[in-house]
Amino acid sequence: MAGGSTRIDENLRDEKAQELRGRSEMEMSATAGSVEMSGRRQRTGTVKRRRWGGLRQQWKLLGLFEIDQQHEFYSLTCMMKEGLAAAIQSTVDKTPTNELSDDDFRLEVTQIHKDFTMETFAGPVFASLRGSLGMTEQEYQQSLCSENCYLQFISNSKSKADFFLTNDKRFFLKTQNKREIKFLLANLKIYIDHLRKYPHSLLVKFLGVHRIKIPHRRKKYFIVMQSVFYPDDRINARYDIKGCEVSRWTEPAPEGSQIIVVLKDLNFEGQYITLDQQRPWLLRQVEIDTHFLRRLNVLDYSLLLAHQPLHHDERHQSLSFATLIMRTKKSVNPGSSPIHAGVAAVPGAVPEDDSNLLLSDKDDGCLQQSKAGDASSGGALQTCPEHAGPGHDAAELQDFKAQNRRLLPNLKNPLHIIDGPEQRYFIGIIDIFTVYGFKKRLEHLWKRLRHPGRSFSTVSPQTYCLRLCHWIQDHTK
Repeated sequence: MAGGSTRIDENLRDEKAQELRGRSEMEMSATAGSVEMSGRRQRTGTVKRRRWGGLRQQWKLLGLFEIDQQHEFYSLTCMMKEGLAAAIQSTVDKTPTNELSDDDFRLEVTQIHKDFTMETFAGPVFASLRGSLGMTEQEYQQSLCSENCYLQFISNSKSKADFFLTNDKRFFLKTQNKREIKFLLANLKIYIDHLRKYPHSLLVKFLGVHRIKIPHRRKKYFIVMQSVFYPDDRINARYDIKGCEVSRWTEPAPEGSQIIVVLKDLNFEGQYITLDQQRPWLLRQVEIDTHFLRRLNVLDYSLLLAHQPLHHDERHQSLSFATLIMRTKKSVNPGSSPIHAGVAAVPGAVPEDDSNLLLSDKDDGCLQQSKAGDASSGGALQTCPEHAGPGHDAAELQDFKAQNRRLLPNLKNPLHIIDGPEQRYFIGIIDIFTVYGFKKRLEHLWKRLRHPGRSFSTVSPQTYCLRLCHWIQDHTK
């Protein structure tokens, strides 16, 4: 019995051991499976993070960085969008007036939101300017307030400002300090008058000035402005020109790279802006705009320049007589401004149905004179008295010529676009807030000692103005 009992106990122990081994193997197998699944998830997560990180890095390398939910500026840009949507809606709902009052230039409107307040400065003035540029308020609102993320523009500028770009790349938002905003608002009236007098000015178009207040944080001032480089689909080189040499070289991107680098004066040496007939127009407009900035006592502004090759059909356009006549009318007729006509149309843009227009012999003769004038005067607009219509006389036609108007490309942003024989150029003047005060005078003296015999950016407004005009003259043909 004792021996039998011992064998039974041994058998039970063997069965128990087998059962434990089976459980252990199952547990180990399950654990291994779990570890493997966990590993797969980790690898998948790692791959996703790498892909997303690579995409983010790609944005950054291109000079742009998408402001997603992980971005430090995501909360701020969401507030900007919400505030801008409400601010623009107030101008959508309000019927625009033909004339701006002094009160419109001083107007400050505060709108309270859940986590912040937004102040809009001189809203009716900027709404009027947007209309004169052919923008509807709905179009402006849609671009600035769409669900798509803003882009952060990575600039090689020494400025401490933050640059944001709408997702369609049509408008820039730039943070400014209080002094710069006060300067802009103090000179807003003469800025608007300059754009009215010279509708084809190269000065950057400011479209809104705002201040955002967030509890327990510093106030943020920012401006909205039209991007000079729009549309940028085919642009193959960008430059920031100041007309001097100290610190005016940027290392170009590697050949074949898609990285966006804004080059500088020394990078452009040996090249030319080739415009042919449009050259006198450009020289004249740069002179007009820089002399205006000289009167404001500012310096250190930049001439932005980009170019792209023209397509074959763009180089050899055969515009219809009707199209040229309509573009001429829009380019010289102040009544074509949306402020007066109530219709948003970019100066120089051609409606779709222009081909249906019938021309009289008088129109045809005027067109021939206009085309001859283009060839002889470098694109300065010529118009005959017969075509001017009732109420126009020679003095008024001289006023049109004095405004330095031209036929504009039929594009979304034609004011900053000039076509040469082979290239399309994007040209605009930006950064017009630096006043030549005591601090800049000291900087000028210090730089003269540090860079003897070399040209640098901090010089008197008169010298800066003349130097940039000379640069354009020397680098165009």
